[in-house]
Amino acid sequence: MRELEASLDVIVTPTDDGRAWNLTDLLGRPMGRITEASAKQFTIHPEGHALETMAGIEHGPFASLDAALAAIEKHTRGVCRRNPGEDQPRSPVYP
Repeated sequence: MRELEASLDVIVTPTDDGRAWNLTDLLGRPMGRITEASAKQFTIHPEGHALETMAGIEHGPFASLDAALAAIEKHTRGVCRRNPGEDQPRSPVYP
């Protein structure tokens, strides 16, 4: 059992290419990212101070971004919030 039982909220912001999402805490400190390797293959990559916070978390692959975020919420006992204005999925870009 972890000594620290406080919850941790995470802000989720998509990268420019839309294939990864940066994770930060409410103070703006980087916590890692979630990457999409292929369809239905989302993986959590903790970094920085989140290495300790997310120790023991399942990294994936997950079938969706929401499933990966749910794993983070369960592990941290917090809430993953999409960056304001980013709460809707992006429309696919067709050539």
